[in-house]
Amino acid sequence: MNARNKGSLGSHAERHMSGFAEVQRSAENLGFSRASLGQMKPQHCPHPANSDQAGNHASRLGEPLAIGEVARLLGCSLWTVRQRYMRLGLPYLRTSATGKLIFFREQVIDWILERQQRQKGGIR
Repeated sequence: MNARNKGSLGSHAERHMSGFAEVQRSAENLGFSRASLGQMKPQHCPHPANSDQAGNHASRLGEPLAIGEVARLLGCSLWTVRQRYMRLGLPYLRTSATGKLIFFREQVIDWILERQQRQKGGIR
């Protein structure tokens, strides 16, 4: 029987045959310095012209809302949000094909105001 069948890990030499156990600081052993692990030309990364620009986008969207919060904001059920309002154009973001739905407060409010203007304040 070999060492595996006995439940032990084998001899010290067998456990360290790969040599991985001896490599404790792999980045240093591979010849990488800490400075070279970063980006070589950060000026090529897209950055907003000023830091306020990113903040403006976030403030225009408003805070992210879950579908339950949108239902409370609209005064309806989760089912109505999914089956009626999303089909009518309520703006949302799906994180993946089967992922969570994310709504943004200002977009939801703008959508409501648009619908009210089109319907002249009526409910359909």
